[in-house]
Amino acid sequence: MANPLFGNGGFGGGPQNNIFGAFGGMMNFMNQINQFRACLQGDPQQMVQQLRQNGKMSDEQFQYFSGIAQQAEPQLRQFMPFIKR
Repeated sequence: MANPLFGNGGFGGGPQNNIFGAFGGMMNFMNQINQFRACLQGDPQQMVQQLRQNGKMSDEQFQYFSGIAQQAEPQLRQFMPFIKR
């Protein structure tokens, strides 16, 4: 019988419903955030305004992404202590 903490018999080899799989998923998420942040340079608001002025982002796209950002804000606030440098 496999140990539920170690997945299907291997250390962290099981699905995300075990403690090591969940931790690995969080570490992967944090690595992706750090890679994304490393690509960003400058003021994000200024970058978005520049995209809108250049016509690379429409008003509809801006409204769509603004709505997503507003919905995600409460969850992001929970992660901010871990994300900030």
